[in-house]
Amino acid sequence: MKNDKEACRLFGELNDTLFALLGPGGCQWDKAQTHESLIKNLREESQEVIDAIENKDDENLCEELGDVLLQVVFHAAIAEEQNRFSIRDVINGINQKLIRRHPHVFGGEKAASPEEALALWKAAKAKEKALKAAKKEK
Repeated sequence: MKNDKEACRLFGELNDTLFALLGPGGCQWDKAQTHESLIKNLREESQEVIDAIENKDDENLCEELGDVLLQVVFHAAIAEEQNRFSIRDVINGINQKLIRRHPHVFGGEKAASPEEALALWKAAKAKEKALKAAKKEK
C-alpha cells in the first residue's frame, strides 16, 4: 500500500459530485433520500461485495466496493446537510480508531502474531466501550 495523492484527489471529486447531485439543480431522487430510505441500498451493495469476494471476481469486487463507498459518502452528505456530522468526521473517526486499536504499531505494545494483534484490538475496543458507557452514565 502506498500513499496515493491521486486517490485523495479522486475522493474529493466524488464528494463534489455527490454534493452537486444533492444541491440546487441536482437530482430529485437523490435529494429525497434519507438514512432510512438508503438502508436497503446499503444492505444490497454490502451483499454484492460479499458475493464478489466469494466468487473471486476482482473486477466486480472493485465496482461493488465503489458502490459501498458511495453509500458511505451519501450518508455523510445527508448528515452534513442536517449539520450532524460530515465525511471529514467519518474519516477522522475511523483513522483515530485504527490508531487507538493498533497499539502494537502506533504505541509501545508488542504483537508477535495475528492472534496477539487481535487480542490487543479487542482490549482497546473493550476499553473504549467502557469509557463510552461511563460517559453516558454522567
